[in-house]
Amino acid sequence: MFKNITGAIKENIRDYGMYIALALIMFIFTTLTDGLFMNPRVISDLIDMTGYIAVLSVGVTLVIIIRHIDLSVGYVSGFLGAVAAILSSRFNMPLPLIIVLVLLLGATVGLLWTGILVAHVKIPAFVATLAAMTIFRGFLIQITKSETIFTNNDAFNAIGNGYIPDIFQGQGLHLTSLLLGMVAIALYFVLEVKNRRKQQEFGLFVSALPAFLAKLAFVAVVVMYFVWKLASFKGFSYTAVIVGVVVVVYNFVTKNTTLGRHIYAVGGNPEAAELSGISVKFITLVVFGSMGMLAGLSGLLFTARLQSATPTAGMGFELDAIAGAFVGGTSASGGVGKVTGSIIGALVMASLSKGMDLMNVGVSYQYIIRGLVLAAAVVFDVKTRNMRAKSA
Repeated sequence: MFKNITGAIKENIRDYGMYIALALIMFIFTTLTDGLFMNPRVISDLIDMTGYIAVLSVGVTLVIIIRHIDLSVGYVSGFLGAVAAILSSRFNMPLPLIIVLVLLLGATVGLLWTGILVAHVKIPAFVATLAAMTIFRGFLIQITKSETIFTNNDAFNAIGNGYIPDIFQGQGLHLTSLLLGMVAIALYFVLEVKNRRKQQEFGLFVSALPAFLAKLAFVAVVVMYFVWKLASFKGFSYTAVIVGVVVVVYNFVTKNTTLGRHIYAVGGNPEAAELSGISVKFITLVVFGSMGMLAGLSGLLFTARLQSATPTAGMGFELDAIAGAFVGGTSASGGVGKVTGSIIGALVMASLSKGMDLMNVGVSYQYIIRGLVLAAAVVFDVKTRNMRAKSA
């Protein structure tokens, strides 16, 4: 059984590497901070501070998979967050309407600007999104008038700072969060078993059954450990729930729908995909429209967390999101990447920041270390691709 497990790890080193890295980072910081890093309050704060970047990383992952890049997501997120703050504080719009309008506006930006310029005008995505980054930085300064816009709507602010209510009124434990954690694990088991059977039907490689079961057990133990930690504090935050829904939806789309298969086909070989009847232009429009929508959601989460919109909101978000995608196993050459991987990648980068903050590491050293981790992730990607190419 041990040989089966080690063999499965070697065969799927790209997938397992990011989990190992996250576990190693958490172990190191837990040791160096005398257990403070694994405090329930710190874990809850870590998830909330990761939320708006994790959402962006999901969208960026799909963009990179189809061999493009989006540099505009940071300031698009900041601008849309400012729009949400204005709709809430100045126009007193109800929260559901604000969410719908911001998401639609984000999708429209992704479709009508980046999507059309890249898919139809054939402008390189780097140039199109660099222009959009500059434009929306100007829009953000203009709409905020270089001042901070505070949000006084409790419902709006709860998106970034609130926690789901415990309908069971547990004593000392948030029972609703525990139940949601168990449901999430059960759903994960069902999807993994279904995916394994589908791979077997098509004659694809699957890991040995003992290794597969060990993987499921490991995931269940780790997830329930963190769920238990959160339940002993205040339970799941609204940010955690929103990110969870995004992961479930996008993971299902990429793994179990025709659209998802077409996205990977375009990323693997655009010319072959076009010849096989897949519209590369349509897929490009969908992916960039989705990216814009997720930028809007990210803006909502960030603005609600800060309870304000600022002229500098969104600065550097695109770099953190891209780093999360690459660290999470998305290939720089396109065609390879997972939604779940991008979330783990975002957690890796956020864990580094949080751990170094707790240790009072200087900001300059934090940037250096995070840059080295990103470089290591890309080197890891190149090496694993070369290994697979030689073995094939």
